[in-house]
Amino acid sequence: MTTEAGKEVLAAAAGYREQIVRFLREMIAIPAESRREKERCERVFVEYESLGFDEVRYDGLGTVIARIGSGPYTLLIDGHVDCVGVGDREAWAFDPFEGKVEKGEVWGRGAVDQLPGIACAAYGARVLMDHGPPDGLSLYLTASVMEEECDGHCMLHLVEKEGLRPDAVVLTEPTNLAVFRGHRGRLEATITTRGRSAHGAHAERGVNALYKMAPIIADIEKLNRCLAHDDFLGDGSVIVSHIESTTPSLNAVPDRARIFIDRRLTVGETRDTALAELAALPSLGDAEVELLRYDAVGWNGARAVQDKYFPTWVLGEDHPLVEGVAHAAETVLGERPPVSRWHFSTNGVATMGRLGIPTVGFAPGREELAHTTEEHVPIDDLVTAAAVYSLVPRELLEA
Repeated sequence: MTTEAGKEVLAAAAGYREQIVRFLREMIAIPAESRREKERCERVFVEYESLGFDEVRYDGLGTVIARIGSGPYTLLIDGHVDCVGVGDREAWAFDPFEGKVEKGEVWGRGAVDQLPGIACAAYGARVLMDHGPPDGLSLYLTASVMEEECDGHCMLHLVEKEGLRPDAVVLTEPTNLAVFRGHRGRLEATITTRGRSAHGAHAERGVNALYKMAPIIADIEKLNRCLAHDDFLGDGSVIVSHIESTTPSLNAVPDRARIFIDRRLTVGETRDTALAELAALPSLGDAEVELLRYDAVGWNGARAVQDKYFPTWVLGEDHPLVEGVAHAAETVLGERPPVSRWHFSTNGVATMGRLGIPTVGFAPGREELAHTTEEHVPIDDLVTAAAVYSLVPRELLEA
């Protein structure tokens, strides 16, 4: 049963229901793929300012940052402002940028992944301010950039380049109002084979790079069946996600082929172990294995560079951050939320995976709807999430 304190903050958040929905819909209406987030960031900046936060600014990478309070305990609530593209517009039954409201739900690109978290955290912070934020707190909200292309880089920049190292992080990736405490890591790699070109009419004079690649692909399919297992995070996995070749013409033997590999890493698997497995593929021969590197320029002209390795991370179920967020959610929901993990990757690969900062996730939205043409979120869950976010800082300070 929801406690009196839970009813109070839920009623306070419900008072902002229309504003939360409006803010979410207006963000959805602005296309903002990675490195093209400028207009949406400006929209978030205006909303943060209108809510009366103590400070609103951009960091050097273009992330929007708001601050409440200036105490020694620092909590960061992060949501990424960029979304994937919409793909084939004909596949959508509605305009993905309309922010459609139907049967108590908001629909559109980003309606799950993950604009609700930005809207709910902003108004949860407003509810916290209305009730008087606790002494000793610095609460930061981030609407971060480039997550879809290089998850975690925005957090690495914030901590390593700008010196903002929080004591704890709450991610607003979709959890369907559960508390998530980790996920598999990943890396992106390529394998390249080289051959010798020849006219298709004299194919015997060439060496076909695609034919050299074929047994390697079969080896990768076999490798996927014998990777490590963890009872909480599940199995490691590996797939060939894309293939390309170079050839002088469509009637010539290809002299180069390259496959792209998505490798998901469970507990105990690392960059080194994963790359070593690829290097040991039986059919690899003289093919080249390479870890991909992200090198891009953001919306504000800042350059982002890092290897495309994103570590596995898990926070213990009895950690005070897990318990604190779960108790805040229980206060509002009236029952303890499930504690689980994501299947996909988040900015936690940096905060917890690389930097060791305790990190959990809590947000509305179902993870399995992310990146689909069916992204939608219940409005009631938006209000609930805002109420929970308003309680989290106090729970953590009193832990």
